[in-house]
Amino acid sequence: MPKANVYDMTGKVVGEIELSESIFGLTPNTVAIHAAVKNHLANCRQGTQSALTRAEVSGGGRKPWRQKGTGRARQGSTRSPQWTHGGVVFAPKPRNYSYRLNKKYKRLALCSALSSKALAEDIIVIDNLNCEEIKTKNIVSMLGAVGAGECKSLIVTPEVRRNVVLSARNIPGVVTTIANTINVYDIMNADKFIVDRAAVDVIQEVFGK
Repeated sequence: MPKANVYDMTGKVVGEIELSESIFGLTPNTVAIHAAVKNHLANCRQGTQSALTRAEVSGGGRKPWRQKGTGRARQGSTRSPQWTHGGVVFAPKPRNYSYRLNKKYKRLALCSALSSKALAEDIIVIDNLNCEEIKTKNIVSMLGAVGAGECKSLIVTPEVRRNVVLSARNIPGVVTTIANTINVYDIMNADKFIVDRAAVDVIQEVFGK
């Protein structure tokens, strides 16, 4: 069964925690991880791009010159794509890029991502990850104390802790979230997975079913 050291906010080891084998001890399935990341990025796309085709631009109702005898190439409209102010060929239109993965595959991807972090020893468990006041310096010092000062980090708490969120939001490369909404993209995009001890229990309860 995988284990991880438990640190306090000053970086001191205060204990050890056993992690669930079914969530943190799998052989990572890289295909599932890739599929989940690709799905997340596709679902984030707005798909609001739009341009006008030759049927939608204004003007161009009259034939610019007669068909024959001018020495110039025949033209039927001044709004053909080769003309200035003409329409766009195969113009992009608003569309929905999102699609869904089935629940078992999504869970496999998430557990594989968490297992890969455990395998690389990139999981840092903090005992009572909280701030008494909104101060970026507190989070910066905590990250430095646990060896994540120069890394991209994902900070996970069991519930929304306002002081932690507001203290960490201005730190480049640091993302905060809560345990029951973690996703594969955020986990794999971070170098260090920093999690509150209580959040570990939430993760194992929610995703261990």
